[in-house]
Amino acid sequence: MSARDDTAEDMAFAAWLEATRQRTEAALERHLPPADTAPQRLHEAMRYAVLGGGKRVRAALVYAAGAACGANTQASAAALDAAAAAVEFIHAYSLVHDDLPCMDDDVLRRGRPTAHVQFDEACALLAGDALQPLAFTCLAQMPIAPALVAQAVRTLADASGSLGMVGGQAIDLASVGHVLTLDELETMHRMKTGALLRASIALGAVVAGASSPLRRTLDTYAQALGLAFQVVDDILDVSADSAALGKTAGKDSADNKPTYVSLLGLERARELAEVLRGEAHGAIGAMGDACRQSEPLAGLADYIVLRGH
Repeated sequence: MSARDDTAEDMAFAAWLEATRQRTEAALERHLPPADTAPQRLHEAMRYAVLGGGKRVRAALVYAAGAACGANTQASAAALDAAAAAVEFIHAYSLVHDDLPCMDDDVLRRGRPTAHVQFDEACALLAGDALQPLAFTCLAQMPIAPALVAQAVRTLADASGSLGMVGGQAIDLASVGHVLTLDELETMHRMKTGALLRASIALGAVVAGASSPLRRTLDTYAQALGLAFQVVDDILDVSADSAALGKTAGKDSADNKPTYVSLLGLERARELAEVLRGEAHGAIGAMGDACRQSEPLAGLADYIVLRGH
């Protein structure tokens, strides 16, 4: 597939993505405790970790899946806002903890000092701890059927735990200095990065009350996109500078971590990202008339992969 041209379609997607980002920021602000509420320093650290920029891709996936599945009522809009905030809270907590000295020991995130540098290690740890339950509070408050709320809670919990994101991070830490097979690397990244991205898509479908066949096809899209996201991250780690990344460039290589680039080389990693992009678009096509709005899903697949070009 070739890169997208600068057309009206591209501009429409860019406008949608910016509107979605602003909608997400407003939802995060509503759900976060005010900075002047005790304990103030903890709440300041939580807000610093969450509101410090970011692409809000996971939130955008929630909204895109909701649109694809026809979530167009006032109640579903409020539920999508809550779900988008929830996945961003989980993502923010994971970044705070990943950056700690006991993990990746990084000092730069989203172009600013990491939370433990800006505050202190204990405060950053507690901020991450507090963001986890806040995510599930958001889901519990969604104004949709209780059965769908329960599905949403289970979806995010499974994606965040030892068989998902946290388990992937554990494998990542244990793999430093080791050579992984391609299958082992894929397993690690489907858990560490892909699980939360898949959950974001699933949450949008849950809010919309989507049918099981539609959810399965969306999950095919999500699996391809989740892996593509990590492949492109590995590409950017060696091809972009710290200013562009907002975090320390080249750190995976410096830390002797296995990546798609270290295993496949830069060009083959780019080829794999394109294959996965094609799989994501194929899943969108397979949804057919069941997909109410496909443009955001297609735009996100292109946006995620083309970052690496």
